[in-house]
Amino acid sequence: MVLSKTASQSDVSVHSTFASRYVRTSLPRFKMAENSIPKEAAYQIINDELMLDGNPRLNLASFVTTWMEPECDKLIMAAINKNYVDMDEYPVTTELQNRCVNMIAHLFNAPLGDGEAAVGVGTVGSSEAIMLAGLAFKRKWQNKMKELGKPHDKPNIVTGANVQVCWEKFARYFEVELKEVKLRDGYYVMDPEKAVEMVDENTICVAAILGSTLNGEFEDVKRLNELLQEKNKRTGWNTPIHVDAASGGFIAPFLYPELEWDFRLPLVKSINVSGHKYGLVYAGIGWVIWRSKEDLPEELIFHINYLGADQPTFTLNFSKGSSQVIAQYYQLIRLGYEGYKNVMENCRENAIVLKEGLEKTGKFTIISKDIGVPLVAFSLKDSSRHNEFEVSEILRRFGWIVPAYTMPPDAQHITVLRVVIREDFSRTLAERLVIDIEKVLHELNSLPARVAAKLVANDQSLENVAVVKKTAREVQLEITAAWKKLVADRKKTNGVC
Repeated sequence: MVLSKTASQSDVSVHSTFASRYVRTSLPRFKMAENSIPKEAAYQIINDELMLDGNPRLNLASFVTTWMEPECDKLIMAAINKNYVDMDEYPVTTELQNRCVNMIAHLFNAPLGDGEAAVGVGTVGSSEAIMLAGLAFKRKWQNKMKELGKPHDKPNIVTGANVQVCWEKFARYFEVELKEVKLRDGYYVMDPEKAVEMVDENTICVAAILGSTLNGEFEDVKRLNELLQEKNKRTGWNTPIHVDAASGGFIAPFLYPELEWDFRLPLVKSINVSGHKYGLVYAGIGWVIWRSKEDLPEELIFHINYLGADQPTFTLNFSKGSSQVIAQYYQLIRLGYEGYKNVMENCRENAIVLKEGLEKTGKFTIISKDIGVPLVAFSLKDSSRHNEFEVSEILRRFGWIVPAYTMPPDAQHITVLRVVIREDFSRTLAERLVIDIEKVLHELNSLPARVAAKLVANDQSLENVAVVKKTAREVQLEITAAWKKLVADRKKTNGVC
């Protein structure tokens, strides 16, 4: 008796995936298919499309961590099916989050007594953390105004125009006026003097940025605290400070321990930090820490018991993966203070190498500061023929994703390229990037100025119209505007995050 059989035409398990019909026909993109397909085919089809994505390691636009040790990858995968919100089901994961909160609170010099637990929570990222901190400030301000018998329907927050978009989201979503201090040439962060001038009785807090998205610079939180203390003393308002340390919170304690920006300053009531940036964890984890229990209104905390036990919760979402919390705890105990310090020093040194390499070309002006987030923000000294958007565009051919963007008001005429130096950006890559930028400049110099030439041609085509000679500044602004429109039309993001 023959115990074997010939494979039928429908028995696809013995065929090569690339020889099957699933790679020869287009799958539905906007409607679910009627029939199932083999798991091997589904994997291969998706994997092949993802090859067209950029390389995360070469995405120099992002502050977000793109590499972790294999041991941590294993822990992440082992916890991928745990829902963090089930605290009674996963008490150890809850304990690890509490340990992280306390470690970070001590790192930020929270005034905790012996054995006193810190007040804070893990979030999906700094955006959620900022929403929670903002809600706490808003509710405390409302409660105070109600006690005084005053209107409490027009709260505002004072920030710099350089804040990340999540602050604009908070203001719009939760109906808080955002009062922005405009930037100016050579000063691309919030001016504490002007910020305090904008504070009024309805200001729920002043938000300072420790590590501006635009150029990595730390705002002067200590000076802000001093000026605000003086104004509070005169007015009796007691306006507090929130520090958005999304990028700088895991940098300043290790590189600049003497810098006073955290809970050492009495008006700093809450701080957020992104674990998935220089906290060295993959995307999906942030933290917000409050100075004390009094700074987090109790009515914002919900208590639930339908998951098995009484559980306090203060988050915008409910379910959340446990993996990133566990990964953060891994990094904190694996690296310790010494390890984080070594990583941050290495990032700073590589940023210096890149900065010096760009300066040697003689083509760029460095916008970033030496003290701040390890990044290099730079502009072309001469953009009359070609601009930063063109440099960014051509660098993509070499695999590099380097964003070009314009500064916020009133410095919007300044265009910047920015390279974020992360843990996995080595000295070799820094040197290689400089070489590739020099190649890009050489290529651009050998080509006609495409946009500028088009503008000139358009001007010359106008007949019977008086031709007004444009200044170099006007030409630069027109070229920049044209490239901004071109980039927007192509739906390419600049990665300012």
